[in-house]
Amino acid sequence: MANLQAVIEQTVTGLGYELVDFETSPRARLLRVFIDRLPVPVADEVLATETVSAVTVEDCATVSHQLTRVFTVENIDYDRLEVSSPGMDRPLKKPTDYQRFVGHELQMKLRIPEGTQRNFSGVILGVAEDTLRLKVGEDEREFALENIEKARLVPKFSK
Repeated sequence: MANLQAVIEQTVTGLGYELVDFETSPRARLLRVFIDRLPVPVADEVLATETVSAVTVEDCATVSHQLTRVFTVENIDYDRLEVSSPGMDRPLKKPTDYQRFVGHELQMKLRIPEGTQRNFSGVILGVAEDTLRLKVGEDEREFALENIEKARLVPKFSK
């Protein structure tokens, strides 16, 4: 599995995308790969410090074609490959994900509860030394990244 992740990550990043996550389904012999565009620095300080455009169908097709070729060369056996964007409720996995989405709202579940609570939601304030700072209601809380089981962005819809 680690070798599979390394092959996928090297291929995806080589094409200029970010590997967000991947899933396998042994019974269905399915590989599902989630990609995102890398943030592009913006020179104008009035604008945001980085922008990210949405993953297109063409992006997914490009990654899919390249992964198919690489899997053939690497002799990786599967029946079906799906490549898609991570969606509006993008999972956050790495410390850089949390840093990239400072100011966004997230929902998360802890591995080990704090008191009796495992689920939290709030606005990301930052990450430092493997600790997530989160504004939960009116309070500022800190959580060890290693204790976060799952974290996803909360989609915002315009009216």
